[in-house]
Amino acid sequence: MPHDHRMNSSMFPATHPPEHHHTMASSEHSHGSDMMMMAMTFHFSYKNVPLLFSGLTINTPGEMAGAFVAVFFLAMFYEGLKIARECLLRKSQVSIRYNSMPVPGPNGTILMETHKTVGQQMLSFPHLLQTVLHIIQVVVSYFLMLIFMTYNGYLCIAVAAGAGMGYFFFSWKKAVVVDITEHCH
Repeated sequence: MPHDHRMNSSMFPATHPPEHHHTMASSEHSHGSDMMMMAMTFHFSYKNVPLLFSGLTINTPGEMAGAFVAVFFLAMFYEGLKIARECLLRKSQVSIRYNSMPVPGPNGTILMETHKTVGQQMLSFPHLLQTVLHIIQVVVSYFLMLIFMTYNGYLCIAVAAGAGMGYFFFSWKKAVVVDITEHCH
């Protein structure tokens, strides 16, 4: 007998939200797993909300408040880490070269355009530190994405608000580079 694991809304009674139903319709299709179906719409619930790991489930308003604060600070940390990596990269630049090249100017004139080239050594402590920080940044970004994908409104707000607050606190020091040769406005 073929195993069809697709689901439709008629498989569940209308009295329970979808996040509380098992994905398998009967025990003959379960294959020993006890998976829960995630809600695919935004909801504001604090009961049976999985958070990243199978043993980490939110079940009370207090747990949701704690998760909100933790996720908020995780998102702030992510924004701060991005800016810190940029600052470290600027400080660790080891060689700077200036290259000039002629470019056509108005009325047939020739102008000299100067470009700054910055280099870094591959086998150096700053590059190793950047690599480790990059790995941490990628892991944190995926954690935040998975938290947002719970579709829990409280946790989604925590991710967005934490990222916004982190940007506000950390990005104001970020150097703004304006390219005067950019022709797209």
